[in-house]
Amino acid sequence: MQQTLLAALLVSGGALVTVEALVRELWGNTPPAKVENALQAQVSRVRRSLGALESTGAGPRVVSSPSGYLFRADRSEIDAYVFLDSIEDLLEKEESINPRTGIEILRGALSRWRGPVFGGLAGGPICQAATAKCVESRHSALTLLYELELKVGRHAQVLPELAELYAQNPTHEKFCMLLMRALYRTGRQRDALDVYRACRRNLVENLGIEPTPALRQYEKAILTHDPLLT
Repeated sequence: MQQTLLAALLVSGGALVTVEALVRELWGNTPPAKVENALQAQVSRVRRSLGALESTGAGPRVVSSPSGYLFRADRSEIDAYVFLDSIEDLLEKEESINPRTGIEILRGALSRWRGPVFGGLAGGPICQAATAKCVESRHSALTLLYELELKVGRHAQVLPELAELYAQNPTHEKFCMLLMRALYRTGRQRDALDVYRACRRNLVENLGIEPTPALRQYEKAILTHDPLLT
């Protein structure tokens, strides 16, 4: 309960989170009797835990108001915000940035990931929305990273990473295409086609959809040895 409360406050970026939103986050549609007192008790426990960890004398991190609570922190103190801000900045400069510089920035940002968002805590609507945003941003970062790695000719070096990434995301078409391209460039045309067939099977069986035209075009490009692949 305290982890969910802390996570909901952290991902709100210093903005006030209303009592109603926190009640929904912690208890869903079945709040306890005297729910505001119950929420205040959880906030007090979080404050005590944080107070035991920090002795800055700068006052409590969790600040209350008549309508809700907020968490006082600079964005640079929270890995998720450092990650999101660096990826957003890089995507804005994608067309002009040097590929090797982009690779360095992306690998540095991605190194902040040390497991699932919130350690796998499900949370309520606030936490779930934040998790989805972080995961989507990570996928964008990984896609751009390997696009740049392939652009500078490091297909053989990143092939094991791409194989593992696709194995963890077997219906992610962009990861599939990157792996197919890396395999093709290392002379493994048959393996690249096998990856396409496995992806198509996963899409049909798990999501009930056929591959997009972009992914089907990748299969055709490999079959015809399209020079654009190299």
